Amino acid sequence: MLYAVYAVLYLFVFLFGSCIGSFLNVIVYRVPRSISFVRGRSVCPACGETLKPLDLIPVLSYLLLRGRCRNCGAKIAPRYLLAELFCGGMAVWLFIHYDFTLQALCAFALCALLWTVALIDHDTMTIPNGLVIALIVPAAAAVLLFPRVGLLSRAIGLFAVSVPLWLLTLCIPDCFGGGDIKLMAVCGFALGWQNALLAAFIAVILCGGYALFLLVTRRIGKKAHIAFGPYLALGVAAAFVYGDAMLTGYLSLFGL
Repeated sequence: MLYAVYAVLYLFVFLFGSCIGSFLNVIVYRVPRSISFVRGRSVCPACGETLKPLDLIPVLSYLLLRGRCRNCGAKIAPRYLLAELFCGGMAVWLFIHYDFTLQALCAFALCALLWTVALIDHDTMTIPNGLVIALIVPAAAAVLLFPRVGLLSRAIGLFAVSVPLWLLTLCIPDCFGGGDIKLMAVCGFALGWQNALLAAFIAVILCGGYALFLLVTRRIGKKAHIAFGPYLALGVAAAFVYGDAMLTGYLSLFGL
């Protein structure tokens, strides 16, 4: 009986997460185009026809419509479905990790916003200020919900990565964007300085590895720019949820 209850609860969590993912798809599409994501109904990008409520059910509508617009038959990008599935799965993962607590809700809010940052930066090479401001909410909530990280550590984290990024940008123009700097200032406060440095390390390793792959396969030139935001977002999410365990495991290798 208990397993059935948990199954229903996690199904609800998945549906909740996929609905949030559907809304984030709207933000990812509209914000770079300076379209309000609050006003106006959803329309098909191909034919402009207003979508009906049955066409907006997360995951299910895409599958029933076989990935095509009901009106014009234009193909709907699979990324919309993947984003809904990802956010639903992420919600379940976080609620399993933190149980049904406010910590899980805070972590999901942070990771969902980071997911949005990653997609927009990947598409446009920019991180909207509105998303950085929105991240202040879960970052501030983390002060109360994750008290193991002290205020001093958070205050140092505010500058631990953002200032070095800013200094590097002064020395090497355009090596990092202003959005990256502001993102790591807010996320550094959410993480504390130790996990902020870990997040940056993860981002550099992943981005550097991918850039090396692209260079070796000659898909980009030496002067090409790569969006760093997606890697920072992944690093922050990993450090926020598993940072303490990762640091403890690393230090244990040296008997510390």
